[in-house]
Amino acid sequence: MKKVFYVVFSFLLLIVAQPSFAQQGPQLIDKVVAVVGGKIVLESDVNQRIIDYMAEKVTDTNGIHCKVLEDLLYEKLLLIEAEKDSTIIITDDQVEQEFTKRMNYYLQQLGSKEAFEKWYGKSVEQYKEELKPEVRDLLAAQQMRAKVIESLTVSPEDVRKYYASIPTDSIPGVNAQEEIAQIVRMPVISAEEKMIAKQKCEDLRQQVLAGKDMATLAVLYSDDPGSAPKGGVYKNVRRGEFGGNEFEKQAFSMKDSEISKVFETQFGFHFIQLIRRHGELLDLRHILIVPIVSGEDMAKCKDMLDSIKRYIKKDSISFSDAAARYSDDKQTKYNGGVITNPQTGLSKWDMNQLGELELSYTINMNLGDISDPEVFNTPDAKRGYRIVMLKNRTKPHKANLKDDYQQIQASALSHKQLKVIGDWINRKLKEGVYVHIDKDYQNCHFQNHWLSPAQ
Repeated sequence: MKKVFYVVFSFLLLIVAQPSFAQQGPQLIDKVVAVVGGKIVLESDVNQRIIDYMAEKVTDTNGIHCKVLEDLLYEKLLLIEAEKDSTIIITDDQVEQEFTKRMNYYLQQLGSKEAFEKWYGKSVEQYKEELKPEVRDLLAAQQMRAKVIESLTVSPEDVRKYYASIPTDSIPGVNAQEEIAQIVRMPVISAEEKMIAKQKCEDLRQQVLAGKDMATLAVLYSDDPGSAPKGGVYKNVRRGEFGGNEFEKQAFSMKDSEISKVFETQFGFHFIQLIRRHGELLDLRHILIVPIVSGEDMAKCKDMLDSIKRYIKKDSISFSDAAARYSDDKQTKYNGGVITNPQTGLSKWDMNQLGELELSYTINMNLGDISDPEVFNTPDAKRGYRIVMLKNRTKPHKANLKDDYQQIQASALSHKQLKVIGDWINRKLKEGVYVHIDKDYQNCHFQNHWLSPAQ
């Protein structure tokens, strides 16, 4: 059987052969397409999951209805087992954090809140309310899956055996890739600029207290691009949505119509007007004033990185040690400055992904080269400087243990996990878990034995 070399990231992803799937005649608005234990899967569940996959720009849509149905069957089985396990507990904060993470991803993929609402045909608030039970179930299923595969590892010998088992004509190609390390310096905002921003925020607050319209002031002066065009408004705010920081502490301690004092977060200086509280949700209005980073502060960052680069070039310090000592980026400073690809969890980036990092200029660098300090933007829209070193570069090639050990190791572990998961699913089915699948899906070639001989 042909083996596939890749890393599984979605806990629901199961690889299945292309089925023959077609529906004849008039389509129902909704119907039950499967039952696992006492849990049902609706046609709308399948269709919504497909919409989610399309939003993630999935390109392989062959047999997607059957793939998605098997995902959902697996999810329901995990959920049934999770409900029996008293150690699996899902909190409201976990649900909020997961939803926020998903929304941030979707908004990044689709470009804006407006694009998201057009794609899904509903507001973010409606989507959130509808999705909350599903997110809770999904987190419980994830925890159950983690228990099924906990402690699984692969040894170097396992990796070699796995690679040797891949037919020569099935060894995948690997795109040109780079491994890049960085040292980041963020400007230290002067006490003077902080004081100016705080005073501006306080002046605006006093105007509101004196009767001026806060919505108008937010449009004119707030530095929050997400809310300023809407008069500073955020609706249906839940705990955890803003990361549980000082902003939330202030907001959730307020009464309706109350106006907070000016307070500071990592983004700048704010004040809030609580419009109303409804249940665990808040509607609020706020104004943010971000301290100005002076050209002098930015120049200091650039000068320091120039000095660090000279020391590295003179072998006075290694790039890795310099990152640990001087970098302001917490995610990379203690791993030699290496930038990890969040899509794979590995240190290598396909060349066509480097634009996402504002690092397309590395194509003109040689191995070991260190760039001049370059301005870049952090995920929270702050500006700083960084230098980068090209640690490794590979040309397009067939995967091999020398150049691609991390990827092959991850794929070997994924292969082992899928085997253990498949054994677990089939064991539970043999124990008598009731499964029924609608006739329109019985031509699907599922990876596991969901269809009983009687169906």
